[in-house]
Amino acid sequence: MKDKVAVITGSTSGIGLEIAKHFAKTVLQKKMK
Repeated sequence: MKDKVAVITGSTSGIGLEIAKHFAKTVLQKKMK
């Protein structure tokens, strides 16, 4: 059971990282204009 929770948490944080990266890129592009 603990393994399942760890996998879910890991994948969620991974998705969060991708969203954060995408968001940071968008903000940087807006500042450059």
